[in-house]
Amino acid sequence: MAKELTPRSENYSQWYNDLVVKADLAEGSAVRGCMVIKPYGYAIWEKIQHELDRMFKETGHVNAYFPLFIPKSFLSKEADHVEGFAKECAVVTHYRLKTNPDGSGVVVDPDAKLEEELIVRPTSETIIWSTYKNWIHSYRDLPILCNQWANVVRWEMRTRLFLRTAEFLWQEGHTAHATREEAEKEAKKMLNVYADFAENFMAIPVIKGVKSANERFAGALETYCIEALMQDGKALQAGTSHFLGQNFAKAFDVTFLNKENKQELVWATSWGVSTRLMGALIMSHSDDDGLILPPNLAPYQVVIVPIYKNEEQLATIDATVAEITQALKAQGITFKYDNADNKRPGFKFADYELKGVPVRLAIGARDIENGTIEVFRRDTKEKETVSINGIENYVKELLADIQKNIFKKALDYRKSVTRNVDTYDEFKVEIEKGGLLLCHWDGTPETEEKIKEETKATIRCIPLEGDKTPGFCMVTGKPSKQRVVFARAY
Repeated sequence: MAKELTPRSENYSQWYNDLVVKADLAEGSAVRGCMVIKPYGYAIWEKIQHELDRMFKETGHVNAYFPLFIPKSFLSKEADHVEGFAKECAVVTHYRLKTNPDGSGVVVDPDAKLEEELIVRPTSETIIWSTYKNWIHSYRDLPILCNQWANVVRWEMRTRLFLRTAEFLWQEGHTAHATREEAEKEAKKMLNVYADFAENFMAIPVIKGVKSANERFAGALETYCIEALMQDGKALQAGTSHFLGQNFAKAFDVTFLNKENKQELVWATSWGVSTRLMGALIMSHSDDDGLILPPNLAPYQVVIVPIYKNEEQLATIDATVAEITQALKAQGITFKYDNADNKRPGFKFADYELKGVPVRLAIGARDIENGTIEVFRRDTKEKETVSINGIENYVKELLADIQKNIFKKALDYRKSVTRNVDTYDEFKVEIEKGGLLLCHWDGTPETEEKIKEETKATIRCIPLEGDKTPGFCMVTGKPSKQRVVFARAY
């Protein structure tokens, strides 16, 4: 059957690629490094987008949209920022094509060269802060709490669907504040929003932390992050929130008149998550039979499959299902009734299992006579036969249990592969096993780079919560303020 996947134990990377394609989430495109997100995959992204957008608006943010193209000179204004993105930028140099004189198609018109090249948006700090200069004059104009849903281009040479593509979808918040304290509070607030979303909607446990200087966002004074762990023992950065200080205000001369009638530079943050979350969702929960989706993000939480021998039986089932779906809708449960006659029930069962639908209801004529219905839960693959009467309440409780169970399973796995390591020799052995290693580090970029070069492990974050006991660096023996999280990562 089409659902056959490479087992995770055999080749985790191939399993992931198989699943993304066979579950109809995404596929490669005619443009190298870019992907086509298929309707089922996009439906999941829409759920992610909807919930995050709601959470952003509840915290006072509004949506806006800024240009896709950024003048090259803008990227030259903030040195660290341009250095961080220069090697990934796609550049527009001409604005017109013309027919090739030999009739072989079209060519770039050499007379249509732009006076200044345009960069296809890799991130929007520069174009947004050039705009904020026009919006901000007085303390009364602050804060500005903008977010945009957009696509960005970072010219990746090695790509993998959802995890790393040349073009991807994301949201990027960009806020402006009158004081450092307010901006730092904003950056931490959005980190907590991301953590809340990851754990309560995606059912993925995350570690909240701050990045080391080496791993910090280009142009930021501090980068906060949420780090997740995938089933193969590799970490994945699931979201970041940056305290940008006044770097971009200085670069674009964005000042305001404060309450004391003095000019001050504005303080900034930016924060974002992307379609990389789709990869996290897949790799955190799914199994060798396909996706396992948390009910809070499933395009439909329940699928109903009729089992019948003739049109008369189907008509009877249709009438009963109409009552069931009305009751499900009243409980806010999303569903799909698949009574199409071009596929057998067994094929439908396998297909919806592959697509990770949390609950499957199967009903036949005999079930109706008995007043029962078969219930299958995707996370544990357990089946039960329950009463049709009150099925909506049963399913509502079941969905809540599935959401909790998926999170608990991911959390238990993370706990089982998280361990303290105190010596570098031990570290070199343990990092080969995967998982998260909590180790003391002397805080220097030189030691961090040495570990990365020799083991391919990076500091995922310096945790904001948990044990803050000081110790000694596993490499140099120098004092260490607290343990940090090391892992190999995507």
